[in-house]
Amino acid sequence: MNTRIQWLILLVFAIAGTIHAQQNSATEALYSLFDDKNKLEESERTDAPYPELTVAKFEQEAAARRELQQKLSTIDRSQLSEQDRINADIFAFILEDEIARVDYQSYLIPFNAEGGFYNRLRPGRRYRSADDYQRYHERLAAFPDYLEANMDLMRLGIEKGIVSPKVTAKNYEVLTAPYRSQDETENPLFAPYAQRPDGIQPAEWKSLRDEGLDILRNQVLPAYANLHSFMQETYLPAARETVGISEIPNGEAYYEQRIRHFTTLDMTPEEVFQKGQEEVARIRAEMEQIIEDLGFEGSFDDFLTFLRTDPQFYCETPRDLLKEASYFAKKIDGKLPAYFEKLPRLPYGVEPVPAAIAPNYTGGRYSPGSARYHRAGQYWVNTYKLDSRPLYVLPSLTLHEAVPGHHLQMALAEEQESGPDFRRSYYISAFGEGWALYCEYLGEEMGIYETPYEQFGRLTYEMWRACRLVVDVGMHYKGWSRQKALDFLSSNTALSIHECNTEIDRYIGWPGQAVSYKIGELTIRRLRKQAEAAMGDDFDLRAFHQHILKNGSVPLFILEDQIEQMIAASTSSDR
Repeated sequence: MNTRIQWLILLVFAIAGTIHAQQNSATEALYSLFDDKNKLEESERTDAPYPELTVAKFEQEAAARRELQQKLSTIDRSQLSEQDRINADIFAFILEDEIARVDYQSYLIPFNAEGGFYNRLRPGRRYRSADDYQRYHERLAAFPDYLEANMDLMRLGIEKGIVSPKVTAKNYEVLTAPYRSQDETENPLFAPYAQRPDGIQPAEWKSLRDEGLDILRNQVLPAYANLHSFMQETYLPAARETVGISEIPNGEAYYEQRIRHFTTLDMTPEEVFQKGQEEVARIRAEMEQIIEDLGFEGSFDDFLTFLRTDPQFYCETPRDLLKEASYFAKKIDGKLPAYFEKLPRLPYGVEPVPAAIAPNYTGGRYSPGSARYHRAGQYWVNTYKLDSRPLYVLPSLTLHEAVPGHHLQMALAEEQESGPDFRRSYYISAFGEGWALYCEYLGEEMGIYETPYEQFGRLTYEMWRACRLVVDVGMHYKGWSRQKALDFLSSNTALSIHECNTEIDRYIGWPGQAVSYKIGELTIRRLRKQAEAAMGDDFDLRAFHQHILKNGSVPLFILEDQIEQMIAASTSSDR
């Protein structure tokens, strides 16, 4: 062989070997950081039933994450595979959020409108053995100190002016009422002692039961009484009458960071607000058209009153509402193969929202399952106050919370077989909620909406999410009162007044999260329109959905890049 050719071959192999070594080095460095974070989280967990809750601990944890952040910035991204660049971006996204929570001291308000530290002691499992009861007793015995540690944080929050709005804080009373009850038949904490498990002998059962009841009566219930006194005498008097997070020290900057986090885009609160107003106007016109087509005589407000009060739109029993939800769930199930290349193996069920949280809970939600732990997903439907649960929004709710919304997306994400563990479990609201809202829109193509009222229900749900862009920014950044936000939401949607109230309170207690739904949905619809225009007859909706879902929950800037790559690959292959 010619010496020059031999030399060139050796050079090519040397260059290839160098590139491969660089790639391996960068990949190994990245996965080493993943391991370091896993080890860090393991070290932060203790055998104690509850975590340490001190400012020093939070700052120590943030410092460790800043160190990971700095190391991540030194990795040469050009040497990473496409999947590992996605892994690195999501890892950076997670670190930024965890650091921000400490920097802005959000831990000083350890609850929101739906609950917090004070209602996390729910038994939540079946108790079969003595070991099960001993672990429960450990949790019970440690709970008073856990409550006190959170109250210490709240006392510090009072000193710093970082306090909850009063409207959010006062929800503690109804949320803790079941756990403060002295009646053993009503207090869910006593439920594990109602009946002896078959695997425990009577003498041992008596000992376990006596021990548990003693802890509950003499430690847990007094601790709840102490919490109640603290809230009534100390915290509520110090809580804010105003509702916006911008009213606390550094709150405006915190809200701007929350908007970037929950949209995963470089958006400002003002841009979100303007987009919301545009969407409200567009959807309102579509709603008005349905009213006109129905021949309804009266104003828009009259039509909303009709929807909120006519008995034909409401069930008489919780079981009837669950049956209606189950009907739509199975109808959608039968249409999924025509719209999706891959379906999850994990099934889901339809269940009522647990009674202890239902009064202040949203109309429905998805409770994730786990193939690893042999637990199906659950589509929760709120059966509390049936006159506030209209049937005309049930198709949209089912598409969003069950399939092809949260259950399909989360179950597929869990089934990913490669990549770091956090990719299977981490939830990015703009993606997950944006996808679920897109699925409400997709329901039109799937033929799920059967009546003009259900079509109006879909629009009222879309309007609801568009209103969030306006009212969330309005309250947290523009000084809107709760009443102004409530009036805006109730006058533009057919949501029940009860649900309008619980929703507004949820946004007050969770700044920024509410805007993720509509921003995510608008992004997915824009990307679909972009792909349809570029690919023409080659556009395949099933393939598009597969590209959206294949990487699990990702920031929208990654999703944009993925669809642009799909379009580029398709158009280049046509040449």
